[in-house]
Amino acid sequence: MPTYVYACKDCGHALEVVQSFSDEALTICPECQGALRKKFNSVGVVFKGSGFYRNDSRSTTSSSTPAASSSKVSAPASTSA
Repeated sequence: MPTYVYACKDCGHALEVVQSFSDEALTICPECQGALRKKFNSVGVVFKGSGFYRNDSRSTTSSSTPAASSSKVSAPASTSA
């Protein structure tokens, strides 16, 4: 279950709460009964290794135009009946 961080708009009290996705968001501060707001943090996902970045799939040549494909298209095999 995810951990959500809330902060009180009135007293500034911060708290972390483990809640299910289906649970209602907290709205009342347990310290001063003021209004709570949910704080959003950056996502904790880090992509490491090759293949995740735009420049990973490009060739290392300095050509500004893409290379023409020289593969041959083969005709479908004929079947005898």
